[in-house]
Amino acid sequence: MSDEPLFDLFSFARRGPGDRITLSAGEIVQISRTVSRTPEVVVKVLPRGASSLGAVQAHLGYIGREGEVHLETDDGEILRGKDAGNKLLVDWNLELIEQRGKPNLTSTTTKQPPKLVHKVTFSMPPGTQPDKVHAAVRNFAREEFGLKHRYVMALHTDEPHPHVHLVIRAVSDQGQRLHIKKATLREWRAGFAHHLRELGVPANATQRHVRGETRPRKADGIYRAMSRGESTHLRNRVEVVRGELMKGKWQVESGKAKLLRTREEVRCGWLAVGDVLAHQGHPEIAAQVKRYVEQMPKPLTEKEYVATKLLERTREPRVRKIVMVR
Repeated sequence: MSDEPLFDLFSFARRGPGDRITLSAGEIVQISRTVSRTPEVVVKVLPRGASSLGAVQAHLGYIGREGEVHLETDDGEILRGKDAGNKLLVDWNLELIEQRGKPNLTSTTTKQPPKLVHKVTFSMPPGTQPDKVHAAVRNFAREEFGLKHRYVMALHTDEPHPHVHLVIRAVSDQGQRLHIKKATLREWRAGFAHHLRELGVPANATQRHVRGETRPRKADGIYRAMSRGESTHLRNRVEVVRGELMKGKWQVESGKAKLLRTREEVRCGWLAVGDVLAHQGHPEIAAQVKRYVEQMPKPLTEKEYVATKLLERTREPRVRKIVMVR
């Protein structure tokens, strides 16, 4: 994917008045995808339940829906049934790896045991063909991990957004441990989007702040708890915000200033990109960039986002009442 560079918007925001920057053909295509709001891929690493044999077994049972969904291995084998995950645990020698990672009886260390697997999800917005998502993940995994790290995947279509669960053995057959960093995730998002486009699916992989998105992301567990109405974290946050709104004592979060600085850098970066595009003979895309900047949502902290939702909910009954009277 050397012809599809990771787009560095901040380099344009920081350029001097005399700097002459030329956009490559690959960068122009990526910019065009972003400002035309091509669907963005989502790649998430699930943080918990990867360091014990029992937790891995439970997760394999979950992604296989206790035998209702088949599992596909790195060598193309299809595993079915409730005991499909147990077969993998044996094949991958996870019990041996777990034992090696445990501290001995004389050890005084309190470090967490190393991960046995990495749990990753790849998803696309509702309306995307599930089989194309599955095929793109299959092609990506084969290219990224083939003959190195063992893996297994499962396609889920029981939610509006089709997604694939990928479980990767943390230690390769050559004894190398896989470490996932932020840069790794950016590369994986770009790779996933690339394979989707190869299958004819419009897909993009641009960083959230570059797109003007500032809504804080919650951990997967909190999101699930929110959907079930069980999130203590969110409930406590809402009560704090509600109290400040009612008392008229709004306290600005410490991260607000940084959020505004980042947004200004993003805005300056996009405007500089628009100038370069116009200079290189792409006035249509330059105009799209300008509209894109104008339509960016306001940068909100988590607290401000919660406050906005609370105020919207407060206004809803009044709107319904007005409609009914009319």
